[in-house]
Amino acid sequence: MTDLQARGWARLPADPGTRAWAEAALPAARAALADEGLRARWLDCEGTWFVGVDALPNDAEGRVAAGPPLPEAVRAALSALYGPVPPLHRAQLSAVFPGYPRPRAEESEAAFRYRLRRDAAHVDGLLPEGPARRRHLREPHLWILGLPLTRADPGASPLAVWEGSHAVMRRAFAAALEGVAPADWGEVDLTETYHAARREVFETCRRVTLPAAPGEALLLHRMTLHGIAPWAAGARAGREGRVTAYFRPLVADPAAWLSAL
Repeated sequence: MTDLQARGWARLPADPGTRAWAEAALPAARAALADEGLRARWLDCEGTWFVGVDALPNDAEGRVAAGPPLPEAVRAALSALYGPVPPLHRAQLSAVFPGYPRPRAEESEAAFRYRLRRDAAHVDGLLPEGPARRRHLREPHLWILGLPLTRADPGASPLAVWEGSHAVMRRAFAAALEGVAPADWGEVDLTETYHAARREVFETCRRVTLPAAPGEALLLHRMTLHGIAPWAAGARAGREGRVTAYFRPLVADPAAWLSAL
């Protein structure tokens, strides 16, 4: 709790149950990465990133095929912070490969520069809409959980976060949404608020990278600014690349999105 409140992220240490979950999920991840339909939909950045939204075929308990449900150590940590773990959606299966980043399909030069310089840093749930890419809160998440499935060198495009950014973002969003009913938050254009808060984060918060191995778990505050670091020269991973399963359940009560945890 201290780490999450102060830094906006926490690392759960390696645990046999979490390692067993990752081992059970890996064959399904390999199958998804090889599926031609999923590759056509999700392989982007000129073949250096498999975005993989909802690509892991887990059930509501987090179980993949005959494997175990969401690891007990992870579930206990989440329950202590947020209460009972809600039914889980199919996890994002994010796989990054040597050469990342390359431009995404139809990505502007400015957007690609941001990907290169700032890891395409973002807050999940604020979806860009329309030609002008206006930001609206469409997916108010409860928490963000990353479970590594493969081993990779520390420089193999690890998750990058800005420590303390969740506090900056929360303060900015609270001011922008003051007086608006939580049920209507999705209709508020948060673009300028979001961009100004991002600039403050880049000026005041420390960027750290979070390489992790199967058996560990990474927990992010839902408003932590985060992205994917470039693949460092000489960094290596297995043939699947660096693969992580991400769970982001939605809040049951929209008002809870602005809470401290």
